[in-house]
Amino acid sequence: MASVDWESLSEATSGAVGALISTTILYPLDTCKTKYQAEVRSPGEQKYRNLSDVLWEAISTRRVLSLYQGLGTKNLQSFISQFVYFYSYSYFKRLYLKKSQVKSIGTKANLIVAAAAGACTVFVTQPLDTASSRMQTSEFGNSKSLWETLSGRSWSEAFDGLGISLLLTSNPSIQYTVFDQLKQRLLSEQSNITGSSTAGSSPALLSAFSAFLVGAISKSVATVLTYPAIRCKVMVQTSSEENNAQAKSKSPKTMMNALHTIWSKEGVPGFFKGLQAQILKTVLSSALLLMIKEKISSSSWILMRALQRYLLVSQKRLKIA
Repeated sequence: MASVDWESLSEATSGAVGALISTTILYPLDTCKTKYQAEVRSPGEQKYRNLSDVLWEAISTRRVLSLYQGLGTKNLQSFISQFVYFYSYSYFKRLYLKKSQVKSIGTKANLIVAAAAGACTVFVTQPLDTASSRMQTSEFGNSKSLWETLSGRSWSEAFDGLGISLLLTSNPSIQYTVFDQLKQRLLSEQSNITGSSTAGSSPALLSAFSAFLVGAISKSVATVLTYPAIRCKVMVQTSSEENNAQAKSKSPKTMMNALHTIWSKEGVPGFFKGLQAQILKTVLSSALLLMIKEKISSSSWILMRALQRYLLVSQKRLKIA
């Protein structure tokens, strides 16, 4: 069992659990945001003028619970996504430190490591990401199941937006690089007072408030810098029935086509339509995720250490037998 990277596994587990909880709490906001982003019409023809219009539609039609349509798929996607990301990120970072024989990772190296982890995540979870977006943007109360959503189109369409998703690996790269750097500075200040942790002890952790604040700052920076691509991805993935009926045979589902559509119908402001909602949702989600992750990391670490010892003892007993 020596080949198992237990620290990376602990990071992945705590990150995945944090994602599951934060996704569930903020899902209605995520549904409203996605439906608002997916609509592309001229100013006078818009169904949703702002985010609250989406919420009011659900309330007025007595389908508030439909704000949770696709929650199971989104939770599955979030859990797998964050598990793969945090495992890859922790593994690549530890591998870099081992190979380069340095004590800490620099900003440039951190960006590369985070991008590599993001790319691994995208290839694994893209079909679930596309399916959850389609389920969220379907008519309230008429969402299909995961299997119906994926089987209703060709397998290649399950990977709609893959190119943009790969481009958007820069988002978590920026986010976690900013988070990691700010975290290290805060922990460095704490270590001057409490002293460094001993080998084999649980990793140093931020307080809940510090983790929430640093997570909010890091995600805000990443979201503002990458938002036009974020909106294009939603448009490409959802391809609403209304837009499909008019343009499916004419327009390829690409980022360039999405940019052209936004420019021709909404102008420059369209590239940032829904930015406030995106920041609100992603900042709260990311901050909650990182706060929960920091608080349960110690428990995950203890659990993994206990599991490691149990497996080692079991392995020795098998050899003796």
